[in-house]
Amino acid sequence: MLESRIIEIDGTFLGTVILEADRQTRRFYATHDSVRAFHNRTLHGSDDVTRQVARLYRRSHVHVDRHDATGGK
Repeated sequence: MLESRIIEIDGTFLGTVILEADRQTRRFYATHDSVRAFHNRTLHGSDDVTRQVARLYRRSHVHVDRHDATGGK
């Protein structure tokens, strides 16, 4: 690992993007269950994993909030 960048959305640590030895490939390491679908995903070039992870995280929280509001129905 040459460098990494933390991804935090709305105060929640979701994971980190790690720069691989080839200095072009980036790998996402998920730490939050809501974004596990992106764990170990590799990115090349300027792909914006932060935007994708944020969208998945927020989508899962909207679903959870609606579920809680309906009493689990």
